[in-house]
Amino acid sequence: MAALPLAGLRGPRPKPPVPRALAPEDARDVAANIGSRYEAGRHQEAALQAARDAALFTLLYGCGLRIAEALSLDMRDAPLPGSEAALRVRGKGGKERIVPVLPAVRTAIAAWVIHRAGAAPDAPLFIGARGARLDPAVAQRSLREYRRLAGIPEHATPHALRHSFATHLLGGGADLRAIQELLGHASLSTTQRYTAVDAAALLETWRKAHPRAD
Repeated sequence: MAALPLAGLRGPRPKPPVPRALAPEDARDVAANIGSRYEAGRHQEAALQAARDAALFTLLYGCGLRIAEALSLDMRDAPLPGSEAALRVRGKGGKERIVPVLPAVRTAIAAWVIHRAGAAPDAPLFIGARGARLDPAVAQRSLREYRRLAGIPEHATPHALRHSFATHLLGGGADLRAIQELLGHASLSTTQRYTAVDAAALLETWRKAHPRAD
């Protein structure tokens, strides 16, 4: 009896995990307060790091960027107050997209750019302690340290801020196609994962509010 060709069989493709967004108040907390962990007035470097982190994480949540996209920006790309120009972002595969910028993002970027006076237009917008383009691992460590101090959930990462951007827009009634464009997703099916997040949040709200939910 011939052996069954089981080795050639494939099981069902696993579904990608549902994005884990932060609660709106936690996402706002990160953007507004992450710089507070640096000792105020200790030295100039602390003020620089505080302004940099506030600008970076406000940008991630306010514009839904990937961490690599934000760290690839140059000084000429900085969205500053007084301008209504959208931010041009180069995403995966070199695909360019246009992202609108909130006033709060422009204000945070302006507070950081003060520390970059004299930088050339093609210099990196976000830099590390040695003046080179900021390493993603440094940004991830900054958020990891802050979330422990602030008691924010462990899944709070730079990429979770991007998830939060999309989830909170969807919860506010934004069109799924518009969110796809803002995130730079090639396929709408990738963006549709956020509908599962929104549905889960809706169910949790119902469970907390409905008198017969238990």
